[in-house]
Amino acid sequence: MAHPSPRPPRICPACDGFASVAVTLGSRDDRGHLRTITAHCTACQGTGIAPIRRSREGARA
Repeated sequence: MAHPSPRPPRICPACDGFASVAVTLGSRDDRGHLRTITAHCTACQGTGIAPIRRSREGARA
């Protein structure tokens, strides 16, 4: 008997699953390395998975 497979996680529509990126600041430090900062998606808080929306029944009154 086949077991049901778990549902795949929903990918965040804001970042398409690329939740963290490294952005170069355009300059180099004293050693010649590029200066970078890390930016996280604000919609999924850097997880890449969309939060589950719960529908409220009876909200349309």
